[in-house]
Amino acid sequence: MELFSTPWWSALLAIVLIDLVLAGDNAILIALAARNLPPALQRKAIFWGTVGAIVVRSLMTLGVVWLLQIPGLMLIGGLGLLWIAYKLLGDSAGEQEGAAGPNSFWGAMKTIVVADALMGVDNVLGVAGAAHGAMDLVVLGLLISVPIVVFGSSMVLRLVERWPVIIQLGAAVLAFTAAKMVLGEPLLTEFFQSLPLSDLWLQGLVSGLAIAGVLLAGWWNNQRQSTDKNTPSIQT
Repeated sequence: MELFSTPWWSALLAIVLIDLVLAGDNAILIALAARNLPPALQRKAIFWGTVGAIVVRSLMTLGVVWLLQIPGLMLIGGLGLLWIAYKLLGDSAGEQEGAAGPNSFWGAMKTIVVADALMGVDNVLGVAGAAHGAMDLVVLGLLISVPIVVFGSSMVLRLVERWPVIIQLGAAVLAFTAAKMVLGEPLLTEFFQSLPLSDLWLQGLVSGLAIAGVLLAGWWNNQRQSTDKNTPSIQT
């Protein structure tokens, strides 16, 4: 593709739109992972978490053809993301005491990079497809996504501090992303097509089960931890 030609600019516009649409999930993920850190470490975790996520995504982009050949990749990624969404809910009731989610810089970094590797497949495929093999566009797309994710994470973090219910909403968004990944698994295509449901109903059912499962599991975990804290220990 010729540099700065009309097709080149069209492809770049498509990549920017993909980054804007898909960066929201990443911004929510990074904000939730960094929410228990001191303010100075929050900014550091957001920046370096984004850099780490971009590095992982760059490697995935270079190996996108190989990634597409891995059977069960979308299914494994979706299930892994469901687990991370549940873990990020943590103990919201005891959040002031630092009990929710990662409470160390390296813990937050690990959560961000691993989760982004799981959920970055759709972004990688979208950018690689829009670039039509032009590596300069792929690199530009990755660079453009950095400020979008950093700004979005900082904004979500401020909202979380003001309205903690956004933690549950963020977990629901990650669960919805996980459901889309499971639905996009080629190994399950034949099974999904055999069900007596339209695509819209199937997506609604799987997404609803994923969101409800994560939120109910998080609520149950919070209740169990609250009960354990309030139960006096019996000393012998």
